Amino acid sequence: MPDLDRLLPEIVALADRAGAVILEHYHGDVAVRAKADASPVTAADEAAEAVILARLAELTPEIPVVAEETVASGRVPELDEGPFWLVDPLDGTKEFLSRNGEFTVNIALIEGRLPILGVVQAPARARAWWGARGRGASARDAGGNARTIAVRKAPAGGIVAIASRSHRDAETQAFLDQAGVAECISAGSSLKFCLVAEGKADLYPRFGRTMEWDVAAGHAVLAAAGGRVTTRDGAPFLYRKPGFGNPPFIARGA
Repeated sequence: MPDLDRLLPEIVALADRAGAVILEHYHGDVAVRAKADASPVTAADEAAEAVILARLAELTPEIPVVAEETVASGRVPELDEGPFWLVDPLDGTKEFLSRNGEFTVNIALIEGRLPILGVVQAPARARAWWGARGRGASARDAGGNARTIAVRKAPAGGIVAIASRSHRDAETQAFLDQAGVAECISAGSSLKFCLVAEGKADLYPRFGRTMEWDVAAGHAVLAAAGGRVTTRDGAPFLYRKPGFGNPPFIARGA
């Protein structure tokens, strides 16, 4: 197994570096183009990914990296049964372009088809969340103060659900209507996983299309905080799938 105690602070620092690169673009003019799947990509995505890939090559040259923009360009590393990195350098490009601050840097380490380490950094909010298997989860506020976080027990008055700001569909709404939800809040990118991990929400269903790099870091943080992610039928949510596409999933607290 990779040395998680060595890697975790390094990956937190790396996510911070990538976030700083993104902010250089966020406060200026942003050039955007459409990828082959019609999703947007900016120079900020590409610059952040370059920083992340260079540092991961130094830290763990033996571990392959599956990164969103590299895969989009047609360069997919060969994976065996060993560990690999999943990287989304700018999760929530639409949020980035709308300037609402709800975008993140996502870096996760996968072993045995499950995330064992993850870091989510929100550049515009100067916040970060991280966790690793057996090490618990932490959050850092805008003042630089870090604290341990954990999921909460569902409140007696009804659960709080969180749903995608950009992709809430009729299927998701029907699920929420049936789940006994007392309140539903919206957020973008991997912030949804982090709010459940912090105990600010209890449930995050996602039935629309996602890719493994979209969710792995948030999944790792949530799992380290005591939560879980499953498919809709309750099966484990696994990685290293052909094409890296995800089925519908439900993220839960305690």
